[in-house]
Amino acid sequence: MTKKTFVLLMLLLTLASCEWMHRKPAEPGPVSPSFKGTVDYDTYFSSRRLRLDFVLAGGKDRQMAFLESLHSECEWAGSPNALIDRFGYGQFFMEVFAGEKLIYSHGFSALFEEWRSTDQAGKQEMAMNQTLWMPFPKQPVKVVLYERVRSTGKFRKFYECAVDPSDRHIIPGPERYYSLKHLQIRGDYAHKVDLVLAGEGYTSAQLPKLREDAVQLMEYLFSMEPYKSRRDDFNVVLVESTSSSSGVDVPQEGRWRNTAMDSGFDTFYVDRYLTVTDHRKIASVLSGVPFDAVFIIANDSKYGGGGIYNSYALGTAGNRLSPEVFIHEFGHSFAGLGDEYYDEGSSAYDEDLYPAGVEPWEPNLTTLTDFKAKWADLVEKGTPVPTPNDPDAYGDKVGVFEGGGYMTKGCYRPYYECRMLNNTAPEFCPVCRRSIEEMIDFYVK
Repeated sequence: MTKKTFVLLMLLLTLASCEWMHRKPAEPGPVSPSFKGTVDYDTYFSSRRLRLDFVLAGGKDRQMAFLESLHSECEWAGSPNALIDRFGYGQFFMEVFAGEKLIYSHGFSALFEEWRSTDQAGKQEMAMNQTLWMPFPKQPVKVVLYERVRSTGKFRKFYECAVDPSDRHIIPGPERYYSLKHLQIRGDYAHKVDLVLAGEGYTSAQLPKLREDAVQLMEYLFSMEPYKSRRDDFNVVLVESTSSSSGVDVPQEGRWRNTAMDSGFDTFYVDRYLTVTDHRKIASVLSGVPFDAVFIIANDSKYGGGGIYNSYALGTAGNRLSPEVFIHEFGHSFAGLGDEYYDEGSSAYDEDLYPAGVEPWEPNLTTLTDFKAKWADLVEKGTPVPTPNDPDAYGDKVGVFEGGGYMTKGCYRPYYECRMLNNTAPEFCPVCRRSIEEMIDFYVK
């Protein structure tokens, strides 16, 4: 964050804090996002992409958003037939209106919202950048952001702004120019899943290693179902982004590197959690390439990674388990799959991350509040619900196994073992495979 941006943000936070002291917090609004509708692309959008840089700020009890900048970038990669999000996944939801007409919507999650679920968020407030993309509009539009209220699982509106496509302050792109290597092209990007791999912590001299690492991860992805059967639905492009330093930040070891995206371990004091806290740096690297999904390849041998739905995923390339981490983290960012493990890593978050009586939005987790909306149709008659954690009796059955979402009690997963549970599972479970296929279908239609 530049000094100018920091000063401006502090001023905005100060003013917002003063206003907050003189009014009551807003009541949660109605569940406004719509998951249905059709839009004629050519009526409302050009072929280019609009990038919106936001600042998310606040703490455990409140959240604010500020629009920071707008950018005109390369071609929009999404399908013209898939402008309205039908899943409703994510901690946030964006809607775009032309007049009263809903013309685009998009669910997503953000690292900042994860931070709000930590103990630290109850002690201090902070801010993080978040970037969103949409097709470039042909007329002025209204952008509305919703946040999911954890206690209810419902969305409420918390921010809106107007965007005029003729605004002279929209910054033309791309910001950075990197060479692109097309690892696999299967057709027009408007009807394919356009997966972009990007290098992090590779020097110019290490570009051959980046290319080798990228091919290894790509081939591992397409060795496992359902990606194996759906390989022809993917284009894969490598952004050959380079850094001044080799490796990534590892604060617990006192190691700091100067890299293209400033990624680092020790997120929320979880030593294996590797993230990028300034999303604008990812956006800058991606500003010249159309994409639907992105995975950042970190040039490091430490075990770890991270994945945030419709935001980004990343992992290291030099660990013996790097391919396994890659496919797990990509499950988060691409298909919205939740973590199914429950015996480690939970100390970073509140105990009520998945409160009783609220159905998780992730398609592979349930609290049994609204199980019919999840995978009830895949549970064979006679399988007990909940299902005993007995691999001999139910290891090959879709069920409702207690333990998931970092919680030992009250949250359930669909299979005894799955790649969203551990790295040793042979494959994704049927529920996760179906969710991945549904997401692929959405992008290619």
